[in-house]
Amino acid sequence: MTGATESAANVIDMNSSLPARPIRVLVVDDDALVRAGLSMILGGADDIAVVAEAADGDEVQPLVAEHRPDVVLMDIRMPRVDGLTATERLRSCAPAPEVVILTTFHADAQVLRALRAGAAGFLLKDTPPGELVAAIRKVGAGEPILSPAVTRQLIAHVADGGAVTRRERALGLLAGLSEREHEVAVAVGRGRSNAEIATELYMSVATVKAHVSRILTKFGLNNRVQIALIVHDAGHLH
Repeated sequence: MTGATESAANVIDMNSSLPARPIRVLVVDDDALVRAGLSMILGGADDIAVVAEAADGDEVQPLVAEHRPDVVLMDIRMPRVDGLTATERLRSCAPAPEVVILTTFHADAQVLRALRAGAAGFLLKDTPPGELVAAIRKVGAGEPILSPAVTRQLIAHVADGGAVTRRERALGLLAGLSEREHEVAVAVGRGRSNAEIATELYMSVATVKAHVSRILTKFGLNNRVQIALIVHDAGHLH
């Protein structure tokens, strides 16, 4: 009997690192073939479940309310309500699922606007299946999928007349941080993970998480990508 109990305990220990449930995904694209392809790719992963599909941005909020996805994979161009508007509507309400923008071109002004609205990152429509699955897993775990290099490239390609205003706003926001919070914000802007920031700044990972949480609250933001964008806007990474 003891041996059976130990065997059961070992099974539990071996599976303790597995997610409690699959990452729930809502796929939004006006092209039925694209939706079918994305759903097939994601549905092939044991830890991801496509819970619903939508053909336009105006279908997103009702489906989110019904199915409670963790991640919304959102096309940016749709006929009635585009992905940007749908993202802004979703991310303005809490709690909100993470949003990953789908696009055909990385230097897209709407992509940058969606990131500022709270999207966790973006993927090109020709992203290889393995990378797509990995990206959804990363976002499902609460991590952004946008490198600082890509952020800089986006900003450089789609810079507009509001750059000066954004810089002034960003500098004003950063000025309201403590010295330690400012250091953490800049590290986030450089794409550092919590563990990397902890090592660089000689603090615990829990303390880093607390600083990031306070920065998000002070700035009124949703995620780390937006912190990175503010740091970029302020010119603190040049």
